[in-house]
Amino acid sequence: MSEDTDGGPRAEPITASAPDDFGLVQAWWGDGKGKTTAALGMAMRAAGHGYRVHLLQFMKGGTSSVEDVRGEYNAIAALPGFSYENAGHYGWHGFLDGSDDDEHAARARGALARAEELIEAAIVADLSAPLALDGPPEDGLHMLVLDEILYAANRDLLAPADVIELIESAPEDLELVLTGGHERPAFLTEYADLVTNVAKERHPLDDGQGARKGTEF
Repeated sequence: MSEDTDGGPRAEPITASAPDDFGLVQAWWGDGKGKTTAALGMAMRAAGHGYRVHLLQFMKGGTSSVEDVRGEYNAIAALPGFSYENAGHYGWHGFLDGSDDDEHAARARGALARAEELIEAAIVADLSAPLALDGPPEDGLHMLVLDEILYAANRDLLAPADVIELIESAPEDLELVLTGGHERPAFLTEYADLVTNVAKERHPLDDGQGARKGTEF
């Protein structure tokens, strides 16, 4: 650790490395705000240590009140070793927002297939060795964030059995982070090492406050 010009601590430049203790399955669910936010914060921490991280979003496709480019995308683009892709459909499944529920289901299945591809690539890659920070996710990952996959399972867009099969197929040193859904993912009881319920006590949405740039997108 070196010092910045103001005398404070400054991190050394990161180098590609392999984590020693990755391989757990995390699940973040609940009716409160912050599931994706928590996962992104942890992903940023992993990237800061030189680990290769990828975010695959299952449901977040944007609405008329949310810009297409979310703030996290710009931040991710500036972080070495952190990449993302969005497979979501416009709007939200089950809401009267003019979006097509069948298209939501098709996009969710497409995202599942993409997750399977990334896991298969991680099986082939040597995750114990350093990975190129600027390489594509197909070259291997240390952490895979499957954002809103639990929401898709809650909404019957994906079968819980498909999610379990995905988890079981992952290499033992790949960290899997699953988020989403307001209903407890009971099907993950025997498969998740960490389960966090992000519970709502109060939300500005209940008072008519819409999504705000810089906090929700």
